[in-house]
Amino acid sequence: MRTALFLVSGFLLMGGLLLLGKLFTAQYPEAPRVATLTFVVVWFVVAAVNMWLGVARAGYSVADELPIFLLIFVAPAALAGVIKWQLL
Repeated sequence: MRTALFLVSGFLLMGGLLLLGKLFTAQYPEAPRVATLTFVVVWFVVAAVNMWLGVARAGYSVADELPIFLLIFVAPAALAGVIKWQLL
């Protein structure tokens, strides 16, 4: 359930930042690129902290947490890249 909540949060954060990037395109043409890069960096930190908490506090091993980290990070980041590449 926690993984699903993180994925939904990632998609919502991605949507918000990409929307802001699209809204500011008229004044700043590089806004979609900056919004996408900002999302990827912020989301990497969020996913890494989640992995660290799973290892340090919940007692999972790095091998147990790594696939979850990859899922939580890669799914929203890849979708953000595809949206930026195709639509923005």
